[in-house]
Amino acid sequence: MLRSPFFCFLIFLLFISCEEKTNILPIHDKNEKEAKVVQQKATEQFQKSNYNSAFYYFNKSKITFEYIKDTTNVIYNLIQMGYIQQINGDYYGSKETFTEALPYIKKKDIYSAAVNNFFGIADKELSIYDDAVSYYNQAISDSKDEAAQQSPLNNIAVVYIKQKKYDKAVKILEGILETKAFDKFVKSKARVIDNLGFAYFKKGLNEKGLQLMNESLELRTKADDLYGSIESYLHLSEFYSKTDIAKSNKNAKKAYEISTQLNSVDERLKALSFLISNGSGTKYAQQYISINDSIIKIRNNFKNKFAKIKYDSKKEKDENQKLRLEKVENELSLQKARYQRIFFIIGIVSLFFLLLYLRKFYQNRNRIEKIKTAYDTETRIAKDIHDELANDVFNTITFTQTQPLEIQNTKETLLQKLDHIYSRVRGISRENNDIDTGSNYFNNLKEMLSTYNSDSTNVIITNIEKVNWDSIEDLKKIAIQRVLHELMVNMKKHSGASIVVVKFESNSNTLFINYSDNGKGCEKSKIIKNGLQNMENRILAIKGTITFETEPDKGFKVKITMPK
Repeated sequence: MLRSPFFCFLIFLLFISCEEKTNILPIHDKNEKEAKVVQQKATEQFQKSNYNSAFYYFNKSKITFEYIKDTTNVIYNLIQMGYIQQINGDYYGSKETFTEALPYIKKKDIYSAAVNNFFGIADKELSIYDDAVSYYNQAISDSKDEAAQQSPLNNIAVVYIKQKKYDKAVKILEGILETKAFDKFVKSKARVIDNLGFAYFKKGLNEKGLQLMNESLELRTKADDLYGSIESYLHLSEFYSKTDIAKSNKNAKKAYEISTQLNSVDERLKALSFLISNGSGTKYAQQYISINDSIIKIRNNFKNKFAKIKYDSKKEKDENQKLRLEKVENELSLQKARYQRIFFIIGIVSLFFLLLYLRKFYQNRNRIEKIKTAYDTETRIAKDIHDELANDVFNTITFTQTQPLEIQNTKETLLQKLDHIYSRVRGISRENNDIDTGSNYFNNLKEMLSTYNSDSTNVIITNIEKVNWDSIEDLKKIAIQRVLHELMVNMKKHSGASIVVVKFESNSNTLFINYSDNGKGCEKSKIIKNGLQNMENRILAIKGTITFETEPDKGFKVKITMPK
């Protein structure tokens, strides 16, 4: 008896509530529009009693509303789906559907009341009466409208009648009539009166019960409530079954005719059961068996179809979710690839500018070193000219002014002085000329070292010709000659050595130069002050190493190692 006025009224309230709430929401994309269209299509199929199609479209609409997070319409669609399941006798399935709606219900309102009321109906039909009463009470608690509270109250009374708690049922039903909440709803009022009369009858107050049941049938007839009148005829058939079989059969046949007209199978079966129990023959028994077998088959078919629709939609939803996740993953991969390209480009550009900066930095450093080297060279030349050459020239001029030049010995002495000055000039020039790094390099190097031979100093050069000078880079050749020249100058000025040994050794990758003299030596802390720091800078610049070993009065040693 799911198509009673109470249920229709409840569904109407739900539909109105859903329309009011969702119309406020802006239509933000085509998904919402499509979901609304499908929902309307489901409603049209429901009104035509095409329950399979209605269930399918409500479910499809529900999935879309879930995706756009429209919880109001999700709840509404689930309630409609559960209601369709109850119409077709799938009470367990309806409870699963209503349970699915619970996470979306965040407050007590008409939706929570409707869900609890339908839970109660399912448990009532499954004869789980205590749970049914509990759900009905929760529906009453959630209902804010007094009229809406009367429906679950009436349902509780019906459960009490089934439990034979007639006093409780009477008390509730009389309370409903006293509120006059249903005065404007004739069909609802007639149902309460009929239930109250039936309760009185079950309680033993036959006369009062019959009066109320007849009053209810009269109201239903005037209101053209055919479906409600079925219940009245069934109650009257049961009432007369103990006292007047003819009247009982008459009311049962009337109930059977109307339920057949409205295709209300449960009511047809109940009417047939009264006719059979009243001894009306095997005709009705055969009809009962045929209808019962048919309804079991149909309802099982509905259950399977509802389950398959939900299963297929879940499978489709999971597949769509998987596709959406794959799409998101692909988009993230593309975004990651874009970021990687951007970072790569930034890295390349940064590296390019870093290389430009380093190139500029080293160019500036080389330029500064060249300027400093030129300055040092100029300073040294000036010092040599001032300290040595100028003195020699001054002494020669003085000699010419004080000695008679016509004397042969004087002339020879003058020529010797001039030749010495010439040699000194050539030496200074040779020291500061560009260095030839070609095939004559080692000869020039040997000649440069040999010029420091004198009566007081013996320069020994060993293995210079065994070095493969062609395998050594030009910059390194220049550095070697400059460093050895500075060592020889330092020796001449500071050490006063009588023996100087310069030894060359090499292998396939490395050149070794060992310098040693037996001069004065010095404190290691004074090496930088003596101008030897410049040697170290030159060797380090060509990725070589140079070490100094010296102590006062113990000579001076230098070890140079460099890659070829």
